[in-house]
Amino acid sequence: MTGAAIGFVGDRPVGRETLDRRIAELREGPLRSALPAPGTAEDRQLARWLTQVILTETLCQDEAARLGLDPVDDAPLDRIAAVELGSVNAAAYHGSPWVRAVYRHVTATAEPPPAWRHSPVRDERAARHLVRHRLFEDRETARRAGPDDLEPLGAVTLESLPAALAEALRARPPGALVGPVRDALGWHVAVAEPAPPDRSAQASLLDAARRLAFARWADEKRAATVRLVPGLEHPGDPRQPDNHHKH
Repeated sequence: MTGAAIGFVGDRPVGRETLDRRIAELREGPLRSALPAPGTAEDRQLARWLTQVILTETLCQDEAARLGLDPVDDAPLDRIAAVELGSVNAAAYHGSPWVRAVYRHVTATAEPPPAWRHSPVRDERAARHLVRHRLFEDRETARRAGPDDLEPLGAVTLESLPAALAEALRARPPGALVGPVRDALGWHVAVAEPAPPDRSAQASLLDAARRLAFARWADEKRAATVRLVPGLEHPGDPRQPDNHHKH
């Protein structure tokens, strides 16, 4: 299939022995029963995929050395993160502390694209507010109520409140005491302020943006730096003979 090298990172050849060792480790490991039979098209595709992983690891090791980065030990990627990174990048990330070091460096300034952020107008009905509220039986008692007399409802949407009260809250500035507002239940008094941003949602968007930034960086860097050899082309290359679909 190949000679002594499985590819080049810059001008440096990466030896075949690394690929052979990885394949042997897989065939002796817990996933051996799921691996394709040696010599089949699927087996050759596995070798091509592992080659991409190894060359990505080598590329990142060189980049880490150039930048003076320290190796990074980090938690494994979850399933969604691995899918977003792509199978080659995810395997390299799991397998090499230098890939993790470069990942941290490349993604340090990543931000979610504007298109990922929700439109305030579109999300107005779903926006959450911290609401304090109390229901009174008579108007005069409700009229004398102040903020300290109200009870917290937590973070809720205004849509979840009685319609008359929700309308009155929207008409007043955030934090203003609203009421008494009457409906069939009685006299409402309330205060509503926008709830703080959902930190977990923001963190998830940022993590996804970082994975996108690294995937793009890796694609560009491989295209500029990595040279493959015949027989170990990218598994998705339509020109190589094992990239075909059987029906």
